[in-house]
Amino acid sequence: MLRNPRFLLGLAAALIAIVTQSGELGSADTMHRLQTAHSFWTSEPPVFPNEYPEFGLYGRGGKLYDWYGMGQSLLMLPMDIIATGIERLPVFRNYRGNDPSVRSIVVSYGTNILVNVLTALVCLRFLLLLGFGTRESIAGVLALLCCTTHLHYTQNMMENNYIMLLTLTGLTFQYEWARSGERRALLIGSAALGLNLLTRLTTVLDLMAGGLLVVLLLWGQEGHGRGLWKRLFTYAKTTLPVYAGFLLIDRVYQYHRFGSFFNTYVSLFAQKYKQLDPSLPPNYPFETPFHVGFLGPLITPEKSIFLFDPLIVLTIIVSVLIWKRIQPEVRAYLASVFLLVLAYICFYAKYTVWSGDFAWGDRYVSTTVELAAFISVPLLLRYRAALGKPVSIVGLALIVISTLIQLASLAFWLPLEIYQMETMGHPTFVIGLRLRNVVAFALGKMEQRGLNNHAMTEDAWDYVHITTWNFLPFVLRRVGEAPAWVVNVAFALWISCIGVFAFILQRLASMMRTADANSAPAY
Repeated sequence: MLRNPRFLLGLAAALIAIVTQSGELGSADTMHRLQTAHSFWTSEPPVFPNEYPEFGLYGRGGKLYDWYGMGQSLLMLPMDIIATGIERLPVFRNYRGNDPSVRSIVVSYGTNILVNVLTALVCLRFLLLLGFGTRESIAGVLALLCCTTHLHYTQNMMENNYIMLLTLTGLTFQYEWARSGERRALLIGSAALGLNLLTRLTTVLDLMAGGLLVVLLLWGQEGHGRGLWKRLFTYAKTTLPVYAGFLLIDRVYQYHRFGSFFNTYVSLFAQKYKQLDPSLPPNYPFETPFHVGFLGPLITPEKSIFLFDPLIVLTIIVSVLIWKRIQPEVRAYLASVFLLVLAYICFYAKYTVWSGDFAWGDRYVSTTVELAAFISVPLLLRYRAALGKPVSIVGLALIVISTLIQLASLAFWLPLEIYQMETMGHPTFVIGLRLRNVVAFALGKMEQRGLNNHAMTEDAWDYVHITTWNFLPFVLRRVGEAPAWVVNVAFALWISCIGVFAFILQRLASMMRTADANSAPAY
C-alpha cells in the first residue's frame, strides 16, 4: 500500500483534514445548516425563534426556516446522527453542552475527512485522464490540497469544498465519457453536477462549464460532422433528465418551506430586510455597482483572487507562454474553467456582499479559482524544459508563497482580521495582517504591536476563539472545559498525525523522484 499513490494521497488528505480541524464548524452559516440537518430527523426546528429576525424566514404555516439550499445539510446528516449518539454516551455526561461540543467535533472531523479524501482521489483520477504522469498528478493533488484556498476551507467548513468535490467529479466523469463513450461515466458526472444544485442554484454555471468542456473535447475528436452532433445529442438526452431531477428536488424543498416552486430565497430575503429597513434601495440585494463587484475579486487587497490563490498567476503565465504546446484536452479544460471564473465574478458582481462577507478571500469565486490554480503545478513540471529556468524559478516561488499563505490562513479563526479592521479601516491587506498576527501572537506581542482592539472583546465567545491557535488541542486548552488529560491526549495525537503526514509526504516525494527518473520532460 505504501507504493500505491492513491492510498498515499488518500491517507495524506485524511491527515490534512485531521490536523487542521478546530472542532468547530467554522461559520454561523454552517452551524445553521447543521441545525437544519438535525431538524430532518428530530423534533427540533430548523431555526430557533430567538434567532429571528437576525436569521431565518417565515414560511408555510408560520414556521421559521433557514434560507439555504439543502445540499450541505444532507452532507452532514449522517455524521449528525452518529455525533448525536456519541454525545449522549455516559462518558460525555459531564462535558455535554460545553464548547467545542462533542457533536460539532465529530461532524467537522467526519465530514471534512470524507470530502478531502474523495477530492484527492477524484483529482488524481482527473489528472491521469488528462494525460499527466504519476509524478505530475501527485504534485497536482498536493497543490490543490495544500497550496490553494481549499486548505482553508478544509478547516472552515463552508460549502466550498463540497461544491469543489462535486464539480471536479462532474468534470472528471464527463471528460471520461467524452473519451470512452461509457454511459455510466456520463451518468456519474451528471449526477455529481446535478447534486450541486441542491447546495447553490448558482452552480448551474458549473453545469454549463461541464457542457462547454465536453463540446470542446468532442469538437477536437469528431470535427464538425455528423459524429459531433450525434454525440452531443447523446450527451443532452442523458444529462438533462438528471439535472431536471435534481432541480425538481430543490423546487419541492422550496415549496415545502415557502409555498412556491418558482421563487428563490433571495427574493424572500430581500422582502424581509426591506420591511426591517425601508431605507434599503429598491434593487437590494443587487445594488452594488457592477464595476465594484467585478474589480473587487481582482484587485482589492482584502479579497483579490491573485493574493489568496497565487497559483492562478502561475497558470496564466504557463498558459500564455506555451499555449500551443499544451495538449488539446488540457487547453479545453483551461478554457472552460477560466470562463467559469469570469462567469462567477460577473454573476456576483452586483450582489450586496459580492465577496461572501465573513470569509477568507472571495468565497463565491474561490472554488472555481482553485480549479484554475492547481493545474499550474502539473503543467510546470511537464513543460519545465520548454518554459526555461526563469519561469521555473518564478513558479517555485509562487508555490512556496501559496503554501505559506494557506498555512497562515489556518492559524486563527477568520473573524480576527474582521474585528481588527473595525479600527484599521479599509482597504486592508488581509494576508499581510494575518502574517503580522501570526508573528506577534507567536512572540506574545499582540498588545505591543497594536493588534488588539476593543471590538475583539465585545463578544466573549468570539474573543476566546480568536485569541488562540485554531487547532483542536489549542482550542480545548484555551476554553478550559475539557479535563487536562483529554487536552494532553489531543496534543499527542495531533503531533503524531503531523509526524505521519511528514512520513507520507516523504514517501510521495520518493515516488515522484522515481517517476521523474523514468520520464522525459516535454518540449
